[in-house]
Amino acid sequence: MNLKDKFIDYFKSNGHIQIPSAPLIPENDPSVLFNTAGMQPLIPYLLGKKHPEGTRLCDYQKCVRLTDLEEIGDKTHHTFFEMLGNWSLGDYFKKESIEYSFEFLTKVLNIPVDRLAVTVFEGNDDIPRDEVAATIWRELGIPEERIAYLGLEDNFWIAGDTGPCGGDTEIFYFRSDEDIPKVFDPKDDRWVEIWNNVFMEYRKNADGTIEELEQKNVDTGMGLERVVAVLENVDDNYKTSIWKEIIEAIESVSKKTYNENEVSMRIIADHIRTAVFISADYAGIKPSNTDQGYILRRLIRRAIRHGKKLGIDTNTNWTLPIALEVIAKYEDYYSEIKDNKEIVLDVLKNESIKFNRTLEKGLKEFDKLISHIDNSIIDKENAFRLYDTYGFPIELTEEMAQEKGLTVDIQGFYEKFKAHQELSRTASAGKFKGGLASSGEMETKYHTATHLLNAALKVVVDKNVHQKGSNITEERMRFDFSCDHKLTDEEKKQVEELVNKWIQEDLPVTMETMNKNDAVNSGAEAMFIEKYADIVNVYSIGDVSKEICGGPHVEHTGVLGVFRIKKEEASSAGVRRIKAVLE
Repeated sequence: MNLKDKFIDYFKSNGHIQIPSAPLIPENDPSVLFNTAGMQPLIPYLLGKKHPEGTRLCDYQKCVRLTDLEEIGDKTHHTFFEMLGNWSLGDYFKKESIEYSFEFLTKVLNIPVDRLAVTVFEGNDDIPRDEVAATIWRELGIPEERIAYLGLEDNFWIAGDTGPCGGDTEIFYFRSDEDIPKVFDPKDDRWVEIWNNVFMEYRKNADGTIEELEQKNVDTGMGLERVVAVLENVDDNYKTSIWKEIIEAIESVSKKTYNENEVSMRIIADHIRTAVFISADYAGIKPSNTDQGYILRRLIRRAIRHGKKLGIDTNTNWTLPIALEVIAKYEDYYSEIKDNKEIVLDVLKNESIKFNRTLEKGLKEFDKLISHIDNSIIDKENAFRLYDTYGFPIELTEEMAQEKGLTVDIQGFYEKFKAHQELSRTASAGKFKGGLASSGEMETKYHTATHLLNAALKVVVDKNVHQKGSNITEERMRFDFSCDHKLTDEEKKQVEELVNKWIQEDLPVTMETMNKNDAVNSGAEAMFIEKYADIVNVYSIGDVSKEICGGPHVEHTGVLGVFRIKKEEASSAGVRRIKAVLE
């Protein structure tokens, strides 16, 4: 039994309900491109909203993080990863949480206690030192010298500037064959963090004051890839059973060994796996020059560059056997991997063909460039342009320059590269930082309006129209739906009029909780039914709309204002997009 199954079985046996992994592409959360942590989809429930499955939850969550993209290629970083989590929403607190973690690690996974150490929150002027957590650890057998007290930066969590917050306790494992030090030093890299338990017991108010929460929550996260490396006693995540068949497929395609080509093979393995998950998501992301599509394109192209570096003929469908290994490994856990297998393979194949054309253009540009060089150096501007526009890694430019008896301003290139990297990080901070999209008054209105729009499209255009995605800010709504034609002006007018008619009728918005199958049988619609747990919330708007949904919604439609369609356009093959506002 693998770690995912052991984790879920253990917490189920302790009264937790398994909830499905949220989609990789967040709904109605423009602050992030991808779900970046196991807790991210649960923030509304950590803020006090009642979860339909109760107060004890567990799952394995798909995550993508882009802040360390340039670090991929070392032993431990991954773009896509899985996070194991268990939650208490106002149920158990520190004692049970720590006891569950300790028992799972030492009794289920059989990790020796003498290889474990922990950190707890040291406290500050507003919040006392967490002696409660420290005492529990001592009682479980963690000696005093293996407990370290750390401050806000290391052992404190808050979603933003204000809101629920609290100290956490992090569990570390000594990953080395050397003698285990008696005293735990968190700065010693041989100690690796494997689990984090966050105790949300306070609220920080806008005026900076701290008060205790009535509903105290526990939010935990364990990185699957890291813990598997610990259990299999390897210091390279890519040598674990998670990656075995994927790396072997790369070795077979390249006819080279992993031990002599570690960096390129790690990048290819990581990027192909991430590309499989992004393109398999039910949101229907395709390579493009914006948002998630841009990241997907960038990952595939970087993998191709490293394929070339390994001597692979990238004009062939070389990613196919690698992608098939990824699909085989995950299709039993994530339905979209199985359902969208052919889409994934087409995305990889088509993007490879496009990028090979770009590379060919780049080679022509290189020949043109060197024919105009007055001295024997390719300067930093041209070296960076070859990288940025044509995807040439600096090593390729240098190698080709060498063949022509030229040199490259490598130092200048890296200066430009670093400046570009910093600019990218700064520009993308809001997109990639993770967090809760606002669910203020306007967002709530727009969310309710998407239900009315969906219902109106079924009446006016086709009863088989289905929502394919949405994106909401406080200024506007964007709604993607299945449709095989551009809407006529008359269709748009009728849809707009019907939505406004329902708004004027001031229809009640009601919610009931029921079994997912019963909800579907009652006629409730759901986008991506697989993502919902067994118990769901069903929202009805009068008798015109009935959908499985997580909310939020207004109480009656009369407050929505006037609905106006601003634009209708193609989103992707067979999918149209409406942009609309409430005035």
